[in-house]
Amino acid sequence: MTIGKTRFAWGARTFVMGVVNATPDSFSGDGIVDPAAAARLAEAMVEAGAEIIDIGAESTRPDFPPVDADEEWKRLSLVLPAVRRAAKGVAITVDTSKASVAKRAIEAGADAINDVTGFLGDPEMAGVIARAGVPVIVMHNQRGREFGGDVIEDIRNGLRRSIAIAEAAGVPRDHLILDPGFGFGWGPVQSYNLLRRLSELRDLGCPLLIGTSRKSAIGYVTGGAAKQRTWGTAATVALAVGQGVDIVRVHDVAEMVQVTRVADAVVRSVLP
Repeated sequence: MTIGKTRFAWGARTFVMGVVNATPDSFSGDGIVDPAAAARLAEAMVEAGAEIIDIGAESTRPDFPPVDADEEWKRLSLVLPAVRRAAKGVAITVDTSKASVAKRAIEAGADAINDVTGFLGDPEMAGVIARAGVPVIVMHNQRGREFGGDVIEDIRNGLRRSIAIAEAAGVPRDHLILDPGFGFGWGPVQSYNLLRRLSELRDLGCPLLIGTSRKSAIGYVTGGAAKQRTWGTAATVALAVGQGVDIVRVHDVAEMVQVTRVADAVVRSVLP
């Protein structure tokens, strides 16, 4: 799969996605609304080894009020161009569930879209992606859904629904990246069960992304505020690599690049 100017060979090694939160209310406490600060963060992430930068302008914290499309685009329109310049050709994804925002982001230079609703939040999203011809990350979001008793089966069914929506709209399967939604509607027990069985989702035939970074399931075990969960995140990243994940979405890029490199050396025999 090609995202922007970069060709990603899934399965060869694990790729690191760095998070830039262009919102004042990020759950992880790292929201940035100043374009210059966002650019500096993106540049530092690229220098530390991030191959993808993901920009979000709406908090996905549980029970947090949504922002409208105009406000989300206002935030993105300031930060996206600055990050695009600072990222030095690295792939840029935009985290949004709104079709109108996705369309404007792609026109402004985003290489792919990251939809945390898996095409279920906006019926126009799949069509926007199909017409633009860009890759898309589709996530299974368990919030508001009844738990069927088997975490992986619930996720598999949800992702199959997203894949079906994509293909019906004309999005080719080889443009899809799947995210099982660690922490989105799951408690700690279910979240860790998901991580333990992540490899079972490989039968869906698409690359897998996981975002465990600083999540509350980690804090449930380690305690501490979101920014104090680096080493707990490192454990989940190493385990995800062991389960064959293709992309890890993280806040602490320099540390997680080291984790993925060592884990890949063990799991995939990838050495310098």
